[in-house]
Amino acid sequence: MKLCILGSGSWGTVLTSHLRKAGHDISLWAFDQKEFEYLDQKRESPLVKGVRLDRTIFITQDMEKALEGREGVVMAVPSHAVRSTAQKAAAFWPDKAWVVCVSKGLEEDSHLRLSQVLKECLPEGTPVAALSGPSHAEEVALQMPTTVVAASEDEALAQTIQNVFHTDYFRVYTSTDVIGVELGGSLKNVIAIAAGILDGLGLGDNTKAALMTRGLYEMTKLGVAMGAQPLTFAGLAGMGDLTVTCISRHSRNRLLGEKVGKGATLEQALKEMTMVAEGVKTSKAALALAATANVEVPITQEVYNVLFEGKRVKEAVKSLLTRSAKPEHDL
Repeated sequence: MKLCILGSGSWGTVLTSHLRKAGHDISLWAFDQKEFEYLDQKRESPLVKGVRLDRTIFITQDMEKALEGREGVVMAVPSHAVRSTAQKAAAFWPDKAWVVCVSKGLEEDSHLRLSQVLKECLPEGTPVAALSGPSHAEEVALQMPTTVVAASEDEALAQTIQNVFHTDYFRVYTSTDVIGVELGGSLKNVIAIAAGILDGLGLGDNTKAALMTRGLYEMTKLGVAMGAQPLTFAGLAGMGDLTVTCISRHSRNRLLGEKVGKGATLEQALKEMTMVAEGVKTSKAALALAATANVEVPITQEVYNVLFEGKRVKEAVKSLLTRSAKPEHDL
């Protein structure tokens, strides 16, 4: 199949290599001039070791040429760039091409899920899907066994994407719960920042287990209020992605939280990061969604308080532990 990957960051380049090895004809669009020149000349990722891009892959900064004749498009830019990229791509969109968003996050100002942003920006009727799950680029690059979920309201499209991405080390399941899959992939980044803060404080396994469990509950409660299916959060896009993002050394959101837990300000932590930690902006959007749905999200609230209101991390932990007593489940 003829595919275009929009975005040449770590995930975009790893998926470019993965999909080429799966036998597809690939074009890769790069936004940054220096990034384009490096990829075009070196044919390897500057961000993920071991990722080789063979000479059959067409790498370009020309959006029109990247999209020409493509049957499917993979949106792999950071969440804050999805709207601007989609608006630019719309003018050159291939006839009948579908798009799958592999970015995770919520749009900061509108609080929309990324599939909603794509539907607003791309030609009317463009088939839209999302791909999510526990899938650090560094491990997919090494062909470590990985499982994800492709979600679309159109089950046939989800199955098409399943077939496109599926290999003997990259297993793809399908779902029609786009809301749950996208919210799971977004909200877990906020919880992962909290998990990193605990690591920075030197707290133990009991604490992190409690955070992850209550974090999953919080994600599920908000997701269901927004129209998602609760079972989705027990799957790859929920519990699976939450687990890997809270514990992995590859997790940017956990790492940012760890820096904050050790005493860095948000500005200091961000300055030390080489890649985007989506959970920072998502914490704002998630709070706004929770307010509209009248859902309590105490962990998200405390992450926001620490990042943007200057609350001390130990005080945030104490605030969570001293909330009024209640039953464990009240969905």
